[in-house]
Amino acid sequence: MLAPGLLTLVQDDGRPGWAHVGVGRAGAADLGALHLANRLVGNDEGAAGLEVLLGGLQVRARRPLTVALAGAPAPTTVRRGSLVVPVGPHAPLELAAGDVLTLGTPVRGLRTYLAVRGGVAVPPVLGSRSSDRLAGLGPEPLTAGEVLPVGPAPAGGIVVDVAPVRPVPDVAVLPVWPGPHVAWFGPHALSTLRTSSYRVTPATDRTALRLGGTTLRRAPEHEGRELAPVGLVRGAVQVPADGLPVVFGADHPVTGGYPVLAVVAGGAVDLLAQLRPGDPVRFAPARR
Repeated sequence: MLAPGLLTLVQDDGRPGWAHVGVGRAGAADLGALHLANRLVGNDEGAAGLEVLLGGLQVRARRPLTVALAGAPAPTTVRRGSLVVPVGPHAPLELAAGDVLTLGTPVRGLRTYLAVRGGVAVPPVLGSRSSDRLAGLGPEPLTAGEVLPVGPAPAGGIVVDVAPVRPVPDVAVLPVWPGPHVAWFGPHALSTLRTSSYRVTPATDRTALRLGGTTLRRAPEHEGRELAPVGLVRGAVQVPADGLPVVFGADHPVTGGYPVLAVVAGGAVDLLAQLRPGDPVRFAPARR
């Protein structure tokens, strides 16, 4: 690791099954991107890779490696001796010993994933190699000078040359289902959520997407009431006292005490990981 950029974390599919003791799943914020990168190098989808926030990563291969990039597309080069070659995402890439891969800043999106054939083989914690920033579990953010172990290559070859990927949209439209606490809000709160425009605030992180825009009010009979802590899922749209929606991401807490008005449909949850502060967001009814 020559340079980690702003924030580079080891992530895999996370650690499900520990919510009863207060440990969330965590894992890659954009699971679809990690899965794609792993498929491109012939790994199991959930193998550990690197989640890179806004580029800036620079790594040197100590031996021949096969890698792939997915998620937020960023200008990328490979330096081999004095030769510097631009390379693209969503395709397998062969690195020779000594090659230096440099990841620039994405034009759109927020997080880029680097998979290496064999997976990043840091020691697992509770069955996962993922870094959980909320719980403080798993490996620390990577630093310059670290040497990352790579596991043995899986059986079988690589069968994909390149994968077509839909770009991050200019306006994120998140389909939502009604949440468990719709009755805590006024009769038009859900329609207000679905017809209003919001923007991502700078307070956003892996725990939650925090939005600015139209406030959502509780029904009069629920004003000032407390809600007993209830279980949360990735994509839950919780409304705290200020009325501005918060959409929970990969490092969400296992319980929360504010009412959940809606839940982002599963297929759209990965998009949360690619939204930057200032990006526009809209909600829409989910369709079966």
